[in-house]
Amino acid sequence: GARSALSASSAAARGYIQDRFLRLLAGRRRRRAPLIHRGYYIRARAVDHCVQDFLLKTQSLPRTQIISLGAGFDSLYFRLKDMGLLHHTVVYEVDFPNVACQKATLIKGVKELSTLVGDTEGEGLGAIAFSGKDYKLLGVDLSELSELERILEEAGLNNEIPTLFIAEVVLTYMENPRSDALIQWAAEHFPQACFLVYEQVHPEDAFGRVMQQHFSQLNTALHSLAQYPDCEAQQRRFLGKGWTECSVMNMNEFFTCCIPEDEQQRVQTLEPFDEYEEWHLKCSHYFVLAASKGMEPSWTPLLPSMTVPRHAGPVGMAGSVPAAVCARLSGIPGLRRYGHHSVLIKPNVILTTGGFGEEDGQHCRMRNFHVLSKQAGYWEPVCVRQNIPDKRWGERLYHTVSCLSDTLALVVGGRTSPSSAGLGMLWLKFPQTCNASGPDDVAVELVSLQPAAEAALWRWRHSTTEITFKGEQYLFVYGGRSALQPVLGDWYFLHTPELSHTAIAVEGPVPESRHSHSACSWKGGVLIAGGLGAAEQPLGSVFLLRELEHGFQWQTIETHPPLVPRYSHTAHVHEGKLLLVGGVCFHASSVPGVSVIDLMTGLCLDYVINVEHLEWPLMLHNHSSIFLPEEKELLVIGGGGNCFSFGTHLNPEPVSLSLSSILVSH
Repeated sequence: GARSALSASSAAARGYIQDRFLRLLAGRRRRRAPLIHRGYYIRARAVDHCVQDFLLKTQSLPRTQIISLGAGFDSLYFRLKDMGLLHHTVVYEVDFPNVACQKATLIKGVKELSTLVGDTEGEGLGAIAFSGKDYKLLGVDLSELSELERILEEAGLNNEIPTLFIAEVVLTYMENPRSDALIQWAAEHFPQACFLVYEQVHPEDAFGRVMQQHFSQLNTALHSLAQYPDCEAQQRRFLGKGWTECSVMNMNEFFTCCIPEDEQQRVQTLEPFDEYEEWHLKCSHYFVLAASKGMEPSWTPLLPSMTVPRHAGPVGMAGSVPAAVCARLSGIPGLRRYGHHSVLIKPNVILTTGGFGEEDGQHCRMRNFHVLSKQAGYWEPVCVRQNIPDKRWGERLYHTVSCLSDTLALVVGGRTSPSSAGLGMLWLKFPQTCNASGPDDVAVELVSLQPAAEAALWRWRHSTTEITFKGEQYLFVYGGRSALQPVLGDWYFLHTPELSHTAIAVEGPVPESRHSHSACSWKGGVLIAGGLGAAEQPLGSVFLLRELEHGFQWQTIETHPPLVPRYSHTAHVHEGKLLLVGGVCFHASSVPGVSVIDLMTGLCLDYVINVEHLEWPLMLHNHSSIFLPEEKELLVIGGGGNCFSFGTHLNPEPVSLSLSSILVSH
């Protein structure tokens, strides 16, 4: 409770929420990360949205009441009172006796709070820690129902009037039989009642496992998850315990459907932000639920203000792909990173650069290049000397690396911090003489371009793909984002190797702007799939840029069933099939494993990744992957990120996915 109050106070200070009472209740303020601010914002917004809807729908009734369960140092009462929304409503807050006493003492000591409550009555009598005309603070253990009932009655609760129960990350900390009993008790004792819940969901995927681990370490295990793992189970729970209406949505749906577009945009631009993956994963692992009974008209605060096409999860998995760690790569330092880039610089030699990760026990931007080489069937690391004229050029995230020959590669874009200007292009030069096991040193040189041309390529989360036009080689730089533009939809053709900007005509429907998409060379052109579009919405579209006589043409590839929208995935093409690996989407239940799109027919099959042989959660976003067509092996390098406030999870070692069973040659 105290930790979330501090985050809330920081979020209010940064303008995410209007709440001048938080700092009075939370005490000292520490500035938090933008990701934490957004997390607190969405929680406060969901609760306020539903509470204000309840007060609005019942405003013509003579009396109503709100019971906030496990309220902690929450400022809800003071906000509502200050906004003039409590004309005929009494708020009861229930929490452990020590919390209730602390809060009561705090309110009495702060003039701004005590004057809002007004005259107090029968102070500090037993379990009633604080008692105002429309505000009662009660110290009682929620799992003791008979005790709770007695004290609420003593404090003046009236079972016959419309009552809203609020449980904000509270029920899940109770043993299931006790929280179930509380839900049922509320339905049985109050003829007109509403129940609002905000808490965690989806324990089974990698993010869910990291989230559960975090709470177990704090000795506050999440009990609801095992029995009620998804939104549908929570809905059935309430409908089976005496509630007649119940709607539920995860926080990605709530943000998109129940927050007006101008407000979405305001929040998205409050401070520099580049942690989309962690934000959307957090939001797919929390839900808001509104249940009611006996309300006329019925209480439905979660009806979307706009209908968003709900992409069903994969219709069913076509099969599974086994994941395994590589025999000689466990414990190898240098590959725990995300936002990096890996590329084959010659057969069986992989160069990984940049990203953010773990070096010498420290979390930092990765400066060291890393080379893996396959010797006698095993991947092994190779030591590399690096000639970097200036270490700044080495530290970057979300850049691309394109191999132009076995002695030359080009680095395009990337960023240091999300508010930084762009980074210039770099040449990576490998010695001519390098043996089969890969280069033993890499020289880095700055590419000098015309300043205007250079600035046009200042971007990150973009793609750079080799294409062919009239028999000549070009690099096609597409999409991404920059410090000024949250999403880009433009493109450049760079003639190689001298990198001159070339104007080539492109016709056909232009794809929506996007970043964190995938791009693969195919038949001289480029296949673009998915990505994060405007307003931070994942895209499910697939485009082919194909060569015509006088230029190129964009062509849409229709997929059946429609591709689940995703971003931060990787992609490869093999024998007319596009393979999409991992990524982030809005519903945790449809987290992609490997999707295979037949480019001739558009048929899309989803395969789940079987992780039973891995001893740690495999996060498939912000990773890189290399496909070896001979072996039909896919090597996943790095991946993961900062899991909201649950700590940083980086995949500890590379993982090999065997695709031979799903890529049967015809």
